[in-house]
Amino acid sequence: MKKTLAKLLSLALAGTMCAALFTSCGSSDSDSGSGSGSAGSSDKSVIDEIKEKGVLVMGTASGYPPYEFVDITSSDNAVVGIDVALGQAIADDLGVELKVVDMPFSELIANLSTGKCDIAIAGMPETEERAESVDFSDVYLSAQQSIIVKKEDAEKYTTVASLKGASIGVEKGSVSEQVASSEVEDVSIVSLSTVPSLILELDGGKIDAICTNSIVAQQYVMNNDALDIVIPDFENNQMPAQAAVGKGNTELLDEVNKVIKDCQDSGKFDEWVEEYSKLSNEQAQE
Repeated sequence: MKKTLAKLLSLALAGTMCAALFTSCGSSDSDSGSGSGSAGSSDKSVIDEIKEKGVLVMGTASGYPPYEFVDITSSDNAVVGIDVALGQAIADDLGVELKVVDMPFSELIANLSTGKCDIAIAGMPETEERAESVDFSDVYLSAQQSIIVKKEDAEKYTTVASLKGASIGVEKGSVSEQVASSEVEDVSIVSLSTVPSLILELDGGKIDAICTNSIVAQQYVMNNDALDIVIPDFENNQMPAQAAVGKGNTELLDEVNKVIKDCQDSGKFDEWVEEYSKLSNEQAQE
């Protein structure tokens, strides 16, 4: 278990280092291969601009396997996962390269809105607040709100009512943060940038539980015998995953939805869930 936790911490630190480089990597300078965001004053469509640059810039937030995580076996600590595979499929369909920019989840919407990336794919569901700034694609994967707890507490925290007064860790800016804050009575919320950081807090006894996506939770529990997953009776229980584009970028959104449907029809998402769940599981054991 100690080796697994150390590995999770290394992934979190790698993601933090990538995020620190985001300002230089995600500059909106047209020569840097950066995102287009809103169409702006140019007569060119966002897709035209992307094709002209030859690069689709995708914002994501690692530490969320199997959606996105750092591949520790790669020479450049590349971010991989279901969402990156979807981003690559979109880039391939457009005939351009994919550039993945890793950043804190809480910064995705702002950086997309200001044009520092063309698209954000990070297992992110649409909310009314987010939809004011960006446009969302069709749902490509669905999961549930879940709770990661220490195994000895699995029978203690089985319902939302049983979580009353608990200290719950959440990824900052996530829907899980909103759900835990609004549905659990007298809750103490601990918001951190990454799920691996929350796992360390739980292991150290600093929080009682972690509220997160059930698919993601499974990856962290799979190789840690001390942890377990509970699916409480949250009112807002569903966690659909959607991609986001700049507000009003209808042509790009149509392209994204087209690729999502193609990948669903061909069974690609099922393949990616299996492939990247297996990879993240193997890396956690190293």
